[in-house]
Amino acid sequence: MADQLPEATEQQKSYMRQALALASEAAQLQEVPVGAIVVRDGQVIARAGNAQITACDPTAHAEINALRSASKALGNYRLPGCTVYSTVEPCLMCAGALLHARVDCLVYGTPEPRAGAATGPVNYFTEMAHVHKLEVIGGVLEDECRQLIQSFFKSRR
Repeated sequence: MADQLPEATEQQKSYMRQALALASEAAQLQEVPVGAIVVRDGQVIARAGNAQITACDPTAHAEINALRSASKALGNYRLPGCTVYSTVEPCLMCAGALLHARVDCLVYGTPEPRAGAATGPVNYFTEMAHVHKLEVIGGVLEDECRQLIQSFFKSRR
């Protein structure tokens, strides 16, 4: 289970707001509104929103897109020392990518009870035997993140 912060730090909230802005941009493109950023040494090195429809690519989740950009920016497919901020709890595909990239920490906004890989049907980060372990923090700006994704799907029904 993800560690619940009693109160997110102002820095975590600031990074999550940046991810929320990317999620809002994705929604403008009719993409599921998820945004992700990668931070290293206090600097945002990559940012992305969902782009499955735009890119015609089922793997173009915000987290995957941000990891790809960060890897290019750093010239390495491994991302030690990095923290990924995502507005929604990552799916199993994204969770695997985070582990393979050797990210230090995942911070997410709202849980995804059906497809989330941290608190959903399976906690991929702790229930599987992995060589790499990463810290998982959930619930940063949870209400804002949940509201954005719920309003997106509500408008489509």
